Amino acid sequence: MLGAAEYRFLTTWCIDAPVERVWDVINDWRRWPRWWPGVESVVEIEPGDGNGLGARTRHRWRSRLPYTVTFDLVVTRLERPYLLEARAEGKLAGVGRWRLFEGEGTAVLYEWNVRTTAAWMNLLSPLARSAFEWNHDVVMRRGGAGLARELGASLLTAG
Repeated sequence: MLGAAEYRFLTTWCIDAPVERVWDVINDWRRWPRWWPGVESVVEIEPGDGNGLGARTRHRWRSRLPYTVTFDLVVTRLERPYLLEARAEGKLAGVGRWRLFEGEGTAVLYEWNVRTTAAWMNLLSPLARSAFEWNHDVVMRRGGAGLARELGASLLTAG
């Protein structure tokens, strides 16, 4: 593998909605294209067990930069309604972890720790890292706003 670039992102959304409702929308991967701009498609490859553990979905994303990224997510941990973790495989490899916290609304903390596996991304990383990071931030801001709209709730903060 040509010098994989590693990325660590931390995103926080505060949504004026109960944790169970936020969980239900985030945990329903197949509905993401409906509310999350940039998610072109999510296809179920394997359903996993009765709770969704082990489920494999293929995600296709596109944002402001002129490229599309496709990768699989395999659910590795589920603790309803507070923790959802998945392993990424494909053009991105690593771990994504959703943590939800109850309060007057729901605080959503998303950790995305991945490395690129596509040769062109690895080759461009020294020059394009800041553009890739900016693109990720755009995707996540749009996701927070889309989640709030889907829930009919207010996005209190996003960062």
